Amino acid sequence: MLIQEVILENFMSYEYARVPFKQGVNIIGGPNGAGKSSLLLAISVGLGQTYTERSRKLSDLIRWGKDQARVTLILNNSKQGNKRPVSKYSKDQLFLTRVLRRDGKYFFELENRVASKQDVERLLGKFGVDPDNMLIIMHQSMVEQFSVLSNMEKLRMVEAAVGLEPFRENVLQAKTKLMRILSQEESVSKLLEQAEQTLHYWHEQYEKYQEKKQLQLKRRFLDRELVWAEVEKREAIIKGLQANFNKNQQALGKIEDERQAIISQLDGQQTQQQTLKGDIKSVFEERLSLEREIAQNESTLSLIGQLLGEAQVLETIANKSQFKLLRSENLKKMVETSKQRIAEANEQVKENQKKMLKLENSTEKISSEALDKRVTLALLEFKRANAIVEMKTIEKQLREAEENLNAAVLKAQQSGERIAVLKSNAEIQDEIGLTNGHLAALADVSEDIERQYESYSKLYLELKEKAQLVAENREKTLEEVKTRMQSWRTVMENLLERVNVEYQKIMSQTLATGEVKLSSAQDIENAGLEIYVGFKGGKPVALDAYTQSGGERTTATMGFLLALQQHVRSPFRAVDEYDIHMDPKNREMIAKVLVSIIKDASAQYVVITPSQITFAQQDANVITVQNLEGKSVVREVV
Repeated sequence: MLIQEVILENFMSYEYARVPFKQGVNIIGGPNGAGKSSLLLAISVGLGQTYTERSRKLSDLIRWGKDQARVTLILNNSKQGNKRPVSKYSKDQLFLTRVLRRDGKYFFELENRVASKQDVERLLGKFGVDPDNMLIIMHQSMVEQFSVLSNMEKLRMVEAAVGLEPFRENVLQAKTKLMRILSQEESVSKLLEQAEQTLHYWHEQYEKYQEKKQLQLKRRFLDRELVWAEVEKREAIIKGLQANFNKNQQALGKIEDERQAIISQLDGQQTQQQTLKGDIKSVFEERLSLEREIAQNESTLSLIGQLLGEAQVLETIANKSQFKLLRSENLKKMVETSKQRIAEANEQVKENQKKMLKLENSTEKISSEALDKRVTLALLEFKRANAIVEMKTIEKQLREAEENLNAAVLKAQQSGERIAVLKSNAEIQDEIGLTNGHLAALADVSEDIERQYESYSKLYLELKEKAQLVAENREKTLEEVKTRMQSWRTVMENLLERVNVEYQKIMSQTLATGEVKLSSAQDIENAGLEIYVGFKGGKPVALDAYTQSGGERTTATMGFLLALQQHVRSPFRAVDEYDIHMDPKNREMIAKVLVSIIKDASAQYVVITPSQITFAQQDANVITVQNLEGKSVVREVV
């Protein structure tokens, strides 16, 4: 039991009333306009039901001429077993009050303290009451309204009434989670696609940057190669100069050797010439001596001939025989001797001439050779002088080349260690020019590209991992949805199977047939409760606002509600004038079933009916309400 008593103060037609309730069925009866429905409306207001607030202003519920109304519900908080429904309060009764003011201010009081609507909802949640569920509190015409609700709305009301909402919530939460994950997956997929496109762009830029770095490295290497090539070039120059110097030195040595040899030869020839001059002088002197001897002998012959002539004259003049003798002996001997000497001298002269000719030829030959050697020596002297000048020039060039080499080596060492150069300076220069051209084309590629690429690579990998994680979560959540859906479907099918059995039993007492089943069970959002009923032997058809009459609809609806009662978890339920359109037989049957179902349960049921006589013989707490002079009063409690 939930409500022990309702206290009304200036509420609608009630000035002041205290209405006690009991466990089981509480029947509120009385004539039309007595205030029966107002009593249920007061309970709804006290519980904070939104139906009341939607239908009319709360200020309209204040008794005419009054500024304030109060509805107080005395709730049962006695122990059930070893625990109270609301363990916060260690008392058996809790006072929940709703204050309505004419100025539009409405508020709750819980145990004489102001409370919010959320506090009230939490309180009722502990009691297991949802006042907004149509199957818990049905106001006038709500029985009719229930029949015209969509199958989906009916099912959800049943779930809330029997406490199976958590199963639906679990499914919906899982589906919401799945939708969120799918949305997240789509979002991550789009982000991943965008990141991939962006990464592709940055990858291209990164490759350009890497190309630029490689070109810069190549350029630095080429610069290094160029300076070391310059070193090698200058080393080659020095090597060439040194080779020329050595060659010239060797040539100069050869010239010097040749020069010294010629000088030695000239010295020898000069000695020979001096010797020849002596020999020629001796031969000439010998010639002169021979010529003198010849001349002397010829003079002697001439003198002898002259003497012979003079002797002949003397012979004629003087003693002729004396002179003749003289002439013939001595002079003949002298003539012979002179002739012999002249002949020998001439022979010697010939020999002398030959010797002189030979000496002259030798002298001439030596002079000619000496002249050639002097010419050769002059040429050698010229070559020697040129070679010396050339060597001095080369030495100067070597010094300059060594200075240039030292400067080139110093410059090259600043670029790094020495490397082997395989290309010429011109080839390196051409390659540097080509590299500079490529670098110029990549001038806009900055160093930030590498950081951006690394950043987007990291982001892409993170998104990829996230996408994989989301995909895994999607699969897990799909399985979770499937599992929860199966759990929901199982409990709903089991519930409706039991309700269907009870519903068919109840409807059979009205000579009707019916069925309750779950539709679209594979789709929780479109799943619905289908209630079928057939009267007077007719085939069961779906319960709706057009097929059945008003009495048939209320009978079928109440039959379903009664079949559901043993599964409803709320300790309090109420229905207002459900039997208006029923015929007496069905009204009586429903009343019996209602009492039989509720009497052994711990639930509290409030039934408002203008035909309370139907319950007169039933085990129920009957409350009669009357209106006297504009005031509703509780006249009788049985």
